Amino acid sequence: MIPNAVKITPELVAEHGLKPDEYQRILDLIGREPSITELGIFSAMWNEHCSYKSSRLHLKTLPTKAPWVIQGPGENAGVIDIGDGMACVFKMESHNHPSYIEPYQGATTGVGGILRDVFTMGARPIACLNALRFGDPSHPRTRHLVAGVVAGVGGYGNSFGVPTVGGQFGFHTRYDGNILVNAMAVGIAKADEIFYAAATGVGNPIVYLGSKTGRDGIHGATMASAEFDDKSEEKRPTVQVGDPFAEKLLLEACLELMQTGSVIAIQDMGAAGLTCSAVEMGAKGDLGVELDLDKVPCREAGMSAYEMMLSESQERMLMVLDPAKEAQAKAVFVKWGLDFAVIGHTTDTLRFVVKHRGEVMADLPIKELGDEAPLYDRPHIANTHQPVLAPDSVQPPVGAADALLRLVGSPDLCSKRWVWEQYDHLILGNTVQQPGGDAAVVRVLDGPKGLALTSDVTPRYCEADPVEGGKQAVAEAWRNITAVGGQPLAITDNLNFGNPERPDAMGQFVGCIRGIGEACRALDFPVVSGNVSLYNETNGRGILPTPTIGGVGLLDDVTVNASVGFKAAGEAIILVGDTQGWIGQSVWLKEIAGREEGAPPPVDLAVERRNGDFVRGLIRNWGIRTVHDLSDGGLAVALAEMAMAKRIGATIETLPAGPAHAVLFGEDQARYLLAVPADEADAVLAQAKASGVPAMRLGVTGGDTLNLPGEAPISVEALRSAHENWLPNYMAGHPTTAEAA
Repeated sequence: MIPNAVKITPELVAEHGLKPDEYQRILDLIGREPSITELGIFSAMWNEHCSYKSSRLHLKTLPTKAPWVIQGPGENAGVIDIGDGMACVFKMESHNHPSYIEPYQGATTGVGGILRDVFTMGARPIACLNALRFGDPSHPRTRHLVAGVVAGVGGYGNSFGVPTVGGQFGFHTRYDGNILVNAMAVGIAKADEIFYAAATGVGNPIVYLGSKTGRDGIHGATMASAEFDDKSEEKRPTVQVGDPFAEKLLLEACLELMQTGSVIAIQDMGAAGLTCSAVEMGAKGDLGVELDLDKVPCREAGMSAYEMMLSESQERMLMVLDPAKEAQAKAVFVKWGLDFAVIGHTTDTLRFVVKHRGEVMADLPIKELGDEAPLYDRPHIANTHQPVLAPDSVQPPVGAADALLRLVGSPDLCSKRWVWEQYDHLILGNTVQQPGGDAAVVRVLDGPKGLALTSDVTPRYCEADPVEGGKQAVAEAWRNITAVGGQPLAITDNLNFGNPERPDAMGQFVGCIRGIGEACRALDFPVVSGNVSLYNETNGRGILPTPTIGGVGLLDDVTVNASVGFKAAGEAIILVGDTQGWIGQSVWLKEIAGREEGAPPPVDLAVERRNGDFVRGLIRNWGIRTVHDLSDGGLAVALAEMAMAKRIGATIETLPAGPAHAVLFGEDQARYLLAVPADEADAVLAQAKASGVPAMRLGVTGGDTLNLPGEAPISVEALRSAHENWLPNYMAGHPTTAEAA
C-alpha cells in the first residue's frame, strides 16, 4: 500500500516518467506539491502513451474526413458509414512492451483492449487482425516470444468468440529486444446508434462495470512510454492479466444495456485505467467528476487510492447513466454476473476529485489534465536517401529457380499457416476469405455486403526512406483491399517507432506521417483512428520504423470477390502495371544477395489509383476471380503463391524487358497478377490499353510445375514443401537455414 503522504522527491518524479520541467509544470498548474495519488494521475495522463505529447503535433496533418466518415480520431474507435443504415467501427492498438515481458498475457490483453474499444462504441465485434514483428530467428528469445504471443492472440480471440481473419508476421534483428504486437478489431453497429465518451448532465451517476480491480497493470501505460534496458524483466508486474470469458459477458451486458436507453456516455478502462477513463469522460463533456473509491469493487484487500487509480485490470468499463434508469441498468449487469457499482457523479466544477476513506486524495483541474499535457515539437532530421540500385548493379549469386525456392521458404515469406491455424478464423460463420490471401473478406450480417480487411507495412522501406515507406504502407493496404474486389474506405494506424528524443528516430516518424498523409489524400483513404507507440528500443537500439496500416474496404456483394490461387488450367496470366526491376530494399537482395541497401521502390499514387481502379472494375464488372497484388518477392514469388494455393502450375512464356533476376524479384509498386479465361485475355488487354494501364500477357496456367524462362521446371510440390515447412520446423526446434546462418 502506498500512503498519500509520501514525500515527493526528484527520484520519485523520475520513477513516474516525468522530467523535471514537466514536474515544474504540474507545480505551476496546481499551485502546490501534488499528493502521491495526484503524481500518479499526472504520470498516467501525461505519459507518451496517453498524451501523444511527441506525436500529436504531426498527427494533426493527417486527413481524417470523408463523406462516409462518421467519427474520426479522438474516440475509442473510428466509425465509417457502409450504407443501409450500418456502420463499421474499427481501431488498431499496440501492446508491444507488455508482450516482450510476458508474451502470453501481453498479447491476450492487447486483443482484449482493442475489442473493448470497438464494443464501447456500441458495435458488435465481427473480426480481429494483427501485425506481429519478432527478432532474428536465431536470437535465443525469439522462439519463446513467438510461441507465447501467438498462443495469447488465439487464446483470447478464440475464447471470446470473434474470428481472427488476417495479419502480418515477420522477423528482423532490429526487433530482438522489442517485439511488436499490434491488434486490430472491427465491429458492426447501426449508424444512428453509436455511443460516445463525452459525459453530459450534472449530478449523473458514474458507474463502474465489469471485473474487479486488482494490482495488475499498475504503471502499464507509463512502462509503455519508456525504452527498455537489461532490467526490463523486472517490469513483469506491470503486465495486465486477461479473462476473455469475463470480456464476453461484458460485451453482451454492455450491448444489452445500450438498448435500454440508459447510457449517456461510456469509456473503456484501458491504458491508465480508472484515471484516464474518468478524466476523458468529464473533460470531453466539459464537466467535473467526483469519485468515491470506497465503492470500487476490488479483488484484493487494502488497495490504496494510488493503486486503484492506476490499476489496468482488464474487462472494465466506466459509464455515465441516466439516473432514472439506474435500477434497470443494474439488473442487466446482475443478470450477467458482473459488478455494477455507482462510484461517483458528474459535477459542474471542472475538477477531478478523488476520495478514499473519507479523505480527498486528489483534487485537480480536469481539463488541464489533458489539455495542458506537454506538447513537444521535437528536433528531427530527415533520413538520408539511399542511392537507387540499377537492375543490373547486383549480379545474382544463384539462378532464379533456386532463388525462388529459398525465398518462399525464408522466414518472412514462408507460409504463416502455423500461426493462423491456432486462431479460430471461421467462428460466427461469416468469414468468406480466410488468412493467407491479400485481404480477408467477412460478410456483414446476412449479406450481401462484405468487408475487406488487411494490415500492412514494409519496415525496411520506411527505414531507407520514411516518406516513400509511409506512402507504400498505405498503398499496399489499398492494393490488398482492391485485389479482393473491395472499395477501400478508411484506415486505422499503429505507428511504432523508437525514441522520439533522438532526432533520427523522430525524423523517421515525421517522414512516415508525411508519406501516409500524401497517400491517404491521393487515394481517398482517410485515417479514422489509431495509436502511437514510441520508445520501442532497447539499450539505445531502436526498432525498424513500423507504421502499421489497418485498412477497411467495402464489397457491395460479398460473392463478387477475387482471391489469390489459380482456379483452372488453360487460363491466361496477365501482369498489370509497369515493371522496372526495382531491387533496392527487396527481399531478394536481403535473402539471396545478403545485402540490405538501396532506395525502396517509389510509389506513384496516381498510378496506384489508376491501376487499382482498373483491376477492381475487372473483378466487379468482368467477373475476374483470380487476382494477386505484387509486393514482397516481386513477380516470381507472386506466381509461386498463386500456383501453391490450389496446386496448379504455370508456364511463363514472356517477361518484361530487363535482367531476369530484377524482373522476377524486383518490387515495383502498383502491380497485380490476373488469371483470366484464355478467350477473354485479348479483351482484357484491350481494356487496359484503353484505360492507359500497362498490361501484358505472361503465359498460361496448368500442370504441376512452375516454368520460368531459361530455368528448369520447379515442382509446385517442392515450392509448397519449402513454403509450408520452415515455420513449423523452426517452432519445433529443428535447425533452419536462418539459424544455421
